[in-house]
Amino acid sequence: MTKFEVRATPQADLEAGLASLLGDCARMAPHWAAPDRALSRPVSPSLIHGVSVPPRSARLVDAMSDYGD
Repeated sequence: MTKFEVRATPQADLEAGLASLLGDCARMAPHWAAPDRALSRPVSPSLIHGVSVPPRSARLVDAMSDYGD
């Protein structure tokens, strides 16, 4: 089992980390090719059966705020 240590991070470290992350993303973007167009076909309504969610999970999601805290 891995033990994780949680430490408070100063705001300056968070901003430097975000800048570094954005730079990494900008350098990697050319390597991620997106298809020219997405191929999707309509699905017959008779093939759509709905979603089943356990009550405990439904309560958890219902208790979450819409846009975060």
